[in-house]
Amino acid sequence: MESNSLFNKLSSRLEELSNLPKLDEEVSISKLVEEKGFSRREFMTWAGAMTSMLMLPASFTPLVAKAAELADRLPLVWLHMAECTGCSESLLRTATPSIDSLIFDYISLEYHETLMAAAGWQAEENLEHAIEKYKGRYILMVEGGIPHGQSDYFLTIGAHGKTGEQSAKDASQNAAAIFAIGTCSSFGGVQAAAPNPTNATALSNVTNRPVINVPGCPPSESNIVGTLFHFILYGTLPALDVYNRPKWAYGLRIHDACERRGRFDAGEFVEEFGDEGAKNGFCLYKVGCKGPYTFNNCSKQKFNQGTSWPIQAGHGCMGCSEPDFWDKMGIVHEPLGDRLYHTTFGGLGADATADKIGVGILTVTAIGIAAHAAISLVKKPKE
Repeated sequence: MESNSLFNKLSSRLEELSNLPKLDEEVSISKLVEEKGFSRREFMTWAGAMTSMLMLPASFTPLVAKAAELADRLPLVWLHMAECTGCSESLLRTATPSIDSLIFDYISLEYHETLMAAAGWQAEENLEHAIEKYKGRYILMVEGGIPHGQSDYFLTIGAHGKTGEQSAKDASQNAAAIFAIGTCSSFGGVQAAAPNPTNATALSNVTNRPVINVPGCPPSESNIVGTLFHFILYGTLPALDVYNRPKWAYGLRIHDACERRGRFDAGEFVEEFGDEGAKNGFCLYKVGCKGPYTFNNCSKQKFNQGTSWPIQAGHGCMGCSEPDFWDKMGIVHEPLGDRLYHTTFGGLGADATADKIGVGILTVTAIGIAAHAAISLVKKPKE
């Protein structure tokens, strides 16, 4: 789509949203940003970064800023299933609020079990009321794997003792859009790891509605907010890869954008944690980094307000945004090497491609990585 045509389309979408009532007349994002000590310049800088992340031209920055102002028009229901609440903490538990986290304060969060004041019967009524009042209009975000089928009783929620599976089904039925936040709700997560005693599964397996997966353990706050903003801007679901992940966030491998990629290509590896290679920022592949097999934008968005990410901090990627990584990525601190693991791609793992396109080319890449790793295993470590 031509840039002008897309600009006009998104402008029309935002105009429609602006006609919807504000859910709280006392609050505005401009006021909230000012109260938290951010300047208008900093807000627009954030909007520019969000525009870039969503792969839109820089000229669309004013539209993204306007989308932030309209973010409270779409009610949001956030459900917790079997999880550690790490995804919520990724967004909210910052020492200093970021604009991403302020956006989450600003949106109309109608139900969130760990943030709302209500409890017991009142909490249940709030959820039922929100689902009915905003039927067909609310956004549903679900965190956590879901005990499923005859094991669904392993997770019951609220005063009614409703199972998590039933709660997710009911909330999904009339949602305008559904997002699985984190690897647990996207793919089952650690709850679904063998032997999976609760029969935990992904949100997409308990509802017949389309589910957009935003995996990660946890996903970055930018990916959570960016997913929300894409829906606000477009009113439609984003382009997805074969695992229903937004391509704008999960289109590249960790390995492709890694700051230590040059070290990999040069054959400079950390042999063990704490050695000279580790001190000099060498590649972490030989101490278990799964970056060559994992799709995510961690190196760009980072965590904790963009200050760092695991590889920058000296630990390899664990592959947490890939399906069943607990079972299929092997031992955390050992390289996969040429130990290809079972996947729907027939054993080449995520490295086969996120789209099943160019399998042949990427097979060569996979073999290249394996060969490179094999050579490095016998290569004398640098003094």
